Amino acid sequence: MNEPLLVAENLTKTYPMNGLAVHALQGVDLTIDRHEFVAIVGPSGCGKSTLLSLLGGLMTPTSGSVTLQGADLSSLRDDDKAQLRRSHLGFVFQSYELMSDLTAAENIEFPMVLAGEDQAERRARAQELLEKVGLGGKGDYLPDELSGGQKQRVAIARALANSPEMILADEPTGNLDTATAGEVMDLLTGLHRDAGLTLVIVTHSLGDAARAQRLIRMRDGRIEI
Repeated sequence: MNEPLLVAENLTKTYPMNGLAVHALQGVDLTIDRHEFVAIVGPSGCGKSTLLSLLGGLMTPTSGSVTLQGADLSSLRDDDKAQLRRSHLGFVFQSYELMSDLTAAENIEFPMVLAGEDQAERRARAQELLEKVGLGGKGDYLPDELSGGQKQRVAIARALANSPEMILADEPTGNLDTATAGEVMDLLTGLHRDAGLTLVIVTHSLGDAARAQRLIRMRDGRIEI
């Protein structure tokens, strides 16, 4: 049996707020297998986005562990954790998180800059990814010159820049109209189906969630059984 790509064990996350402890996550266990498509759903404030951030090593749990590719993220130095993220994970956010002063192509190139890729290779890879997401003629456009759907396509291309094994997407269609949301989900679903990417999305959309192979429901910081 193959080793899971990611394993979370007894994850908790507590935030201080007005002198009180807010328990965003309470004892979450989760295993993500390679090539899975998992959707995490639940009401606002139930801990979905916190869980996704912990799975991706963007936050540190109060207790518990996240193991990616056999490495416990909490045991790694920040530089090593960042390197592991760059090598194995891609991130897509509801608000796109594109750098406004960089073109679409330059935004896609940025993770490759951090990884030390050659400039010519970066440019060729960025153009290849622009074509893959249907934006072959938009490489020189700034984010403000793109529609919401186009921005999210650039964000997806950026997530693919370093050929990750898994994409973590937090409300990837949350800012999009219904038709554009469907196009973005078609793109993500196609990447899972055709490229074998592991895909984990947080979503309020039942339509988006219905595309997944496995549905995880959360409430009050816990996974509902």
